[in-house]
Amino acid sequence: MSVLLRLWAIIVKEVQQLRRDRLTFAMMFGIPIVQLVLFGFAINADPRELPVAILSSDQTQITRAITAAITNTGYFRVVKLASSESEADTLLQRGDVQFVIDIPGDFTRNLIRHQKAQIAIEADATDPATVGPAVSAVNEAVSFTLNRELAGVLSSYRAGAGPVDVILHRRYNPEGITRYNVVPGLLGIILTMTMVMMTALSVTRERERGTMENLLAMPVRPFEVMAGKIAPYILIGGVQVAVVLIAANLMFGVPFAGSFSIFAFATILFITVNLALGFTFSTIAQNQLQAMQMSFFFLMPAILLSGFAFPFRGMPGWAQAIGEVLPTTHFLRIVRGVMLKAATFDQLAPEMAVLALMLVVVSAIAISRYRVTLD
Repeated sequence: MSVLLRLWAIIVKEVQQLRRDRLTFAMMFGIPIVQLVLFGFAINADPRELPVAILSSDQTQITRAITAAITNTGYFRVVKLASSESEADTLLQRGDVQFVIDIPGDFTRNLIRHQKAQIAIEADATDPATVGPAVSAVNEAVSFTLNRELAGVLSSYRAGAGPVDVILHRRYNPEGITRYNVVPGLLGIILTMTMVMMTALSVTRERERGTMENLLAMPVRPFEVMAGKIAPYILIGGVQVAVVLIAANLMFGVPFAGSFSIFAFATILFITVNLALGFTFSTIAQNQLQAMQMSFFFLMPAILLSGFAFPFRGMPGWAQAIGEVLPTTHFLRIVRGVMLKAATFDQLAPEMAVLALMLVVVSAIAISRYRVTLD
């Protein structure tokens, strides 16, 4: 009986301690709920409503019907009617559209002459998963439209082999190699995981080891404490970046088409944002366990909602809105844009501006929460 009483006493003690540790208690229920919501509602392996620009040099009833049928497939959302090839190319490289559908000026004339007509699809293939289903939808839309619209001397084309060739050009990843998309994205995930976790343990480690008194006794300001704790890890992040880039080139053959200086600037900015986030977590957590839990809780949406594991444009609107406030989302666009598209600084400036704004906001929160006393 005494054994059961002692066991019961230990159980009561652990329950009371868990009740006092409200953050851990919330994580026990929060993490499975978040996972259910993300995997059940946010993840979509068949992306639809993909932004597309239409470049049509042949304005006829048939071409207008084809454009309408392509839009009605549900895979495309026309966001721009491009006026030139250069404008369409800029939209594609900047990431404003996923596809450019080019209908040449001789399209209808070739149909009338019983010659092969062509429709060209320029696809941003940095994420190959978004290309295949959408292109199949274009072929079906074109076949359906022609069977409905062709009449008279053109009716012989109905239900035949088809008078139109849909030509796909995979831009930035011609062979549709998945690792070209995954490996650059993995750089963002590795930096997010390690940088956030490292600084998330910084202040809590000081508190648990009893060295917080020494830190508070130093004549330093909260900003100086944060900068001093962050600075060494920037070098560690740089080493991780070098390792990933070397492996990406030697082991996986991932190209690096853009400017290394743009890449280096964006990477340092991203590393600093993550380190500031980790420092903010450390000012909230009471111990290292809580800091680790908060880091994991942040890492999960960073993997699932940033466009690393699943196509970003395939997620519902509310999930994309959450993804937009994650620094990993913007860094993945930058690193893929530099490495695969040779994007310029002007094209990537909006993403860098978001990262810079995040750094300012997170730093302000961290400094305001930093405790200058031991309570």
